[in-house]
Amino acid sequence: MENAVSIRKLSKVFGKTPVLKALDLDLKKGEFAVIFGPNGAGKTTLLKLISTLIEPTEGSVFVSGFDTAEEPEKARREIGMLSHDSYIYGELTAKENLRFFGQMYGIKSQELEERISNLLENVGLVTKADERVSTFSRGMKQRLSIARALLHRPSLLLLDEPYTGLDPGASLIFENLLKSPEFEGSTKLMVSHDLERSFALCDRILVLNKGKFVYDGLKEDLSGFEGFREKCGSMLV
Repeated sequence: MENAVSIRKLSKVFGKTPVLKALDLDLKKGEFAVIFGPNGAGKTTLLKLISTLIEPTEGSVFVSGFDTAEEPEKARREIGMLSHDSYIYGELTAKENLRFFGQMYGIKSQELEERISNLLENVGLVTKADERVSTFSRGMKQRLSIARALLHRPSLLLLDEPYTGLDPGASLIFENLLKSPEFEGSTKLMVSHDLERSFALCDRILVLNKGKFVYDGLKEDLSGFEGFREKCGSMLV
């Protein structure tokens, strides 16, 4: 059975500045890995490469066995991405946004409408379904972004600082959705500065510093959160 994500000798250079340096990584299906690291380490760049938003300078990325360079459309159908960029349209209503993205993913009409209704209820936006997103608060936009990312039941969730802009209620909604039966079998790769909260969710920890992985280990091998801080604290600056 292929990995959910396989990365080989992945490098990214912007101008003359190397951001990622010959990374190798395998994520098993169903794993929940979190990437920690200081600002500028290359964490967001890595997620953008996996999601096909940008192209690598060298190396390869495979998502569910699909080469993102050779079969980007097939790879994208496996991916749901949540980041501080909402990727939603302000001139459309919440329902229209989800309908637009659902049609892009080829979800059949009746299934799509049911899916939209369920997700809007799950993220607490039922009463805002027919309102333009431009009128939404930052937190409400992030709630809709959660629904958008989960709409097509992706096998791989890429989560780039997902707590940014979320109020406590929305954070709890987000975490409950990740733990729900529907998504507990999906693979999750999160970038976060919220060390304690992310540590509680994940089962594998990666630390990226200066474009290279400097730590990769299972949470169960650490003595709780304090053990993680003791082991990896110096790598996070």
